[in-house]
Amino acid sequence: MRAVIQRVLQAEVKVKDEQVGQIDKGLLVYLSVGKDDSLKDAEFMAEKLVNLRIFADEAGKMNRSVLDIGGNILLVSNFTLHGDCRKGRRPGFDYAAQPQLAQQLYEKVAELIAEQGVALEKGIFGEYMHVTSTNDGPVTFLLDSSRLF
Repeated sequence: MRAVIQRVLQAEVKVKDEQVGQIDKGLLVYLSVGKDDSLKDAEFMAEKLVNLRIFADEAGKMNRSVLDIGGNILLVSNFTLHGDCRKGRRPGFDYAAQPQLAQQLYEKVAELIAEQGVALEKGIFGEYMHVTSTNDGPVTFLLDSSRLF
């Protein structure tokens, strides 16, 4: 599983001009499921997203998690994070999971985040979406459940 994590002041996702998810301060997370991912990857990703300390404490140090600050997570599926652009000019998606597995694990990550007490909003899996956000910092991290980066 791969994620792009952005610390945001606000974010929203629309499908066909209708807002389907919106958050104030928290994390905008683009999530992609790989073809070899499993429940273990979903558990890793949910735990890391909820507990990653990337919000400032009183001293201005990144020492608080989204859970600590009472923030929200907007989770958006994005299979293109598994796109391979190393050869040619068109990305290949051989490493991305098939839609059925990807949706199962995406929904599992969402469920596990919510179980940890973080308010969660989502995009709609498999839909064409428009996402807008106000980045805070900007603070952006890449996360891979196989620890490739």
